[in-house]
Parts: sequence; structure tokens; C-alpha cells
Amino acid sequence: MENFDYLIVGSGLFGSTFAHLAANQGKKCLVIDKRPHLGGNVYCENIEGINVHKYGAHIFHTNNKEVWDFVNSIVEFNRYTNSPVANYKGKLYNLPFNMNTFHQMWDVKTPEDAKAKIEEQKAEAVAALNGNEPQNLEEQALTLVGKDIFYTLIKEYTEKQWGRKCTDLPAFIIKRLPLRFVFDNNYFNDRYQGIPIGGYNKLIDGLLDGLECKTDVDFFKSEFRDWRKYADKLVYTGAIDEFFDFRFGKLDWRTVSFKTRIENTPNYQGNAVVNYTSLDEPYTRVIEHKHFEMFGQDVYDCPKTVVSEEYSTEYKPGMEPYYPVNDDRNNLLSEKYRELAFKESDVIFGGRLAEYKYYDMAPIIEHVLNMNI
Repeated sequence: MENFDYLIVGSGLFGSTFAHLAANQGKKCLVIDKRPHLGGNVYCENIEGINVHKYGAHIFHTNNKEVWDFVNSIVEFNRYTNSPVANYKGKLYNLPFNMNTFHQMWDVKTPEDAKAKIEEQKAEAVAALNGNEPQNLEEQALTLVGKDIFYTLIKEYTEKQWGRKCTDLPAFIIKRLPLRFVFDNNYFNDRYQGIPIGGYNKLIDGLLDGLECKTDVDFFKSEFRDWRKYADKLVYTGAIDEFFDFRFGKLDWRTVSFKTRIENTPNYQGNAVVNYTSLDEPYTRVIEHKHFEMFGQDVYDCPKTVVSEEYSTEYKPGMEPYYPVNDDRNNLLSEKYRELAFKESDVIFGGRLAEYKYYDMAPIIEHVLNMNI
């Protein structure tokens, strides 16, 4: 096998973007991935003519024009705007918290009335602390938004996400809860937002066009573990503790699982994302994938739809790790692994798993664009 400038472990957005930029500079790259497909967690599978986000909903958003222009140079993005809806015991509320939400909750019609209601409930929560600082997430959230929003839209949803009571979660998890006193359901404040036309596979295929890629290759169980035989440098996007054979112990993760099904209707819930904020339902949200890319009559021209129930759970071996657990133990442990990574020569650690840091998609690409490749 020829010698490469870079062996890139993982074909998610970090690995694929790095490979693309390196190849454009004349570097020889080999990309390997242990999954049977490329693309990491942004991979889509086509079901009934619908691009299904296999590993959860991915909505691209950024204020960085360089990042937006870069991804659109690979594939054009559509006009999708994320406007989720919350379902609490059968009643619907718009998200993020805005004048539509406040009207649905209290029948208020002006920003002044909404602010007065929230300030009244915040004052109750602050008074209940008797001058003490909030000691847990529940106390913190009550002082930020008051009891009605907290008990309807935050408490049970958060407990499903974390698998813990809000009173057992640290206050620092919620430092602020944005309140918008306008009738605007756009979840993100970013200037640019959308989904690749034709799905995220188009983006990954464009980034990796012309590069040598191998799937179904586990870095740790393959000949590439002795990577210096094959490449001058290694780009590693897997879990950082695994790279060092769990020397200091295993890092904790939260993960999600999905139950996906086909519905024999063109329009199941009328929105791409519906959060279920009550413990009455075990799932945190339901995704209807066609609404990411189909609008207006196109929704009904596709006679079936695909929905995914999303469940949050503790990570166990064999599952896909999703979210770092930012408690004291894991913060200290991850810092020890990062110190080891810093000492590795000719190895670049990048991405959510390798840095033990939660990233949205655009910051991942921005990070790679700013690297000295």
C-alpha cells in the first residue's frame, strides 16, 4: 500500500472536511471508518424517497459567512428554518420561548403582559430561596423563567434527557434561558440556516470526492493501528479515552436511540420536530424527516412519511456515544486525556469524540477551516 500524508480515522464532518482541504493542497489522504457508510452521524438513509437522518436530526446553522459559503460550494442548501413545537400532555406550544408560547400558556397578547407574568413568577422563586443561591437545576431554572414554563416545558423533558431529577442536576447546566418577546418561532438566531438539497450524504460525497475511503474498518482492530507504516500523520476523530486504551478509566456519555417507522400518510405531525415535554411519553421528541426537505405541495406528492421517536439514555458499550457528561469527574478525566493527546507527535485529535466536547456542525467546519493543514 502506498504511503499517505494523512490517515484520517472517521468520516464525519471533521474528518471529511479535513480530508477535502488537505487533498486540495495536494496531500494524499486515506479515510477509514468503522461504520458500513461514510458521513458519521450526519449520514442519511433513503426510505420511501425521504432522506432519513439515521443518527438524529441535523440542522445546519451559522453566522459565519465563510463556513456557509464553503458548504454551499460543495452542495446547495435549502431554506429550512427550525421551528420546533412542544407537546405537553396533548397541548401544543411553540419553541423557542416567545410571544406565541406566552400567548398559548397565559393568553397574554402583549410583550408587557408576558414580561409581567414572568417577572412575577421569577420573584416567587427568588423569594423561596431565602437569599441563598440556587443549589440545583430546578432552583436555577425557576429563577430564570418561573414555574409555569419550567413545569410545562423544561422539568420533565430535562429529566428524560439526563435520566436524573432536576433537583439532582447541578445549577450550572442552565445559565440562561432565552426569552423572546416577539412572535418568532425560528429556533436559531443565526443568519444562515438550512439542509443540503438532496441530504447530508451529498455534502459528505462532495467533500470526499476522488479520495480513497474504506468503510467497515475498525482502526483499533485493523493493521492501521500501526498507522506510521501507512501515513506521515494521523487525524483521529474517535473517542479520546479509547485511543489511550482507557488508561485513566472510561469517560461517560449520554446517548440516544431511535425507533423509526413508516406512516401511511403524507403528513403525520405537520412539523419536522415535535418535543414531548411530559414524562407520559418515554421519548423526548418525534422527528418527521420529510419536512426537512419537502415543502408545500411536495409534502403531499410523497404519499408516505417516515417518523423517528428519539429516546435519551445512559451510554453502554456497543452504543453510539453522543453527548459528553460535563460533571466534575469527567471534566477532570478528559483533561488528563487531553494532556496525553497534546504530547502525541504527528497526531491531530479533532471533533466531538476526540475532544470530549459537544460541537454543532458549523463550528466543527469552522475549526478545520482555521487549521494549518
